[in-house]
Amino acid sequence: MANFEKLDQLLQGFVDDGLPGCAMQIVQHGKTIYEGYFGYADIENKKPVTKDSLFRLASMSKIPLFTAAMMLYEQGRFNLTDPVGDYLPEWKDCKRFDRHPNGEMMIVPVQHPMTVGDILSMKCGLPYCNSDAFTEDPTLRTMQEIMRPLWKKGHFTVQEHIAAMSKAILAYEPGSMWTYGFSSEITAAFLEVVSGKDIDTLLKDLIYDPLGMNNTRPRFFEGAQERMVTMYQWGKDGKVKPTVSPMDEKHLPGEEHTMGWGRLFSNVNDYGKLMGMLANGGVYDGKQIMGRKTIDLMRANGLSGDALACFQDDGYPYNAGYGYGYGVRTLIDKAAANHNGSLGAFGWTGGFGTWCEADPEEGVGLVYMHNTAPNKEVYYHHRVRTVAYGCLD
Repeated sequence: MANFEKLDQLLQGFVDDGLPGCAMQIVQHGKTIYEGYFGYADIENKKPVTKDSLFRLASMSKIPLFTAAMMLYEQGRFNLTDPVGDYLPEWKDCKRFDRHPNGEMMIVPVQHPMTVGDILSMKCGLPYCNSDAFTEDPTLRTMQEIMRPLWKKGHFTVQEHIAAMSKAILAYEPGSMWTYGFSSEITAAFLEVVSGKDIDTLLKDLIYDPLGMNNTRPRFFEGAQERMVTMYQWGKDGKVKPTVSPMDEKHLPGEEHTMGWGRLFSNVNDYGKLMGMLANGGVYDGKQIMGRKTIDLMRANGLSGDALACFQDDGYPYNAGYGYGYGVRTLIDKAAANHNGSLGAFGWTGGFGTWCEADPEEGVGLVYMHNTAPNKEVYYHHRVRTVAYGCLD
């Protein structure tokens, strides 16, 4: 039997040192082997973190999205080599910036169409554009011009979002470089077309309902808003104070709060079901949810050369030792990552402090959650990862 005393001490130590609160669950071969809740969901009202506490997933919303994509892929709904424009016609004739050594920059047609594999692996050539703040980046400037009418309108569907953004000028040839960003939004719109369902219904049908993830949603259901942990901001004095996440508005019901593909909220118990399924060959509660070999493809590294260097971001240790597959980072070098888990372990992170990883070699799914800005991911996540793996038998 694994002993998780060191993990308890670590997480309690986080709280003792100023983190408002956190939660963690570890699942192995379909069984929960660790579950811990520490600190406060709301410091001011002395409301503790419990199994019912909900956390903003931010970018960790992507794993359900890309898992759904791979599930449709293994149903034969599309090939990864299919041009995106075959499903979203506005993306047929993309243009990109062509940068010359002398500094000259031209706009040229792409040489190869953007493929489904490109959007699932973050190689579409478009970063995120979430702000109208001044930027010298030419791709972001064109994206800002496109987004201003939608921002002024105040609400827009994912289909409206990607239709407008199809006019943006790509930063590079599709498939040639990794850039975190708009691939997720194109993927959501693509899945709507492939499935004939809106993205929220698709994720509910393919993932939430089969896994019993009743607490994972993009919109507040009855009682959910009250269960959401308070968002906290770190101050220069090393202490936290309550703040407001601009993303929270997207969780409110009503068309007027829809802004493209909405991010999710969840808890460690719900998300542990997803990571446990991915770690256990696609099996949950005795049922095959998706194929083991499809999961192997999903977690296979597809980056090399400059694209891999861009992903690993030399000088910032967070993704050291990892590559990137379809919607997930995947461990390719244990020594470089200072990682005591298994090669091929895969997962992702949320910008407010959530982290997850599935380790098929051990049949283990790990989920950790807190909500702060900044999330201090290197400090918290790498320690959680190290101690949790060290506690396993």
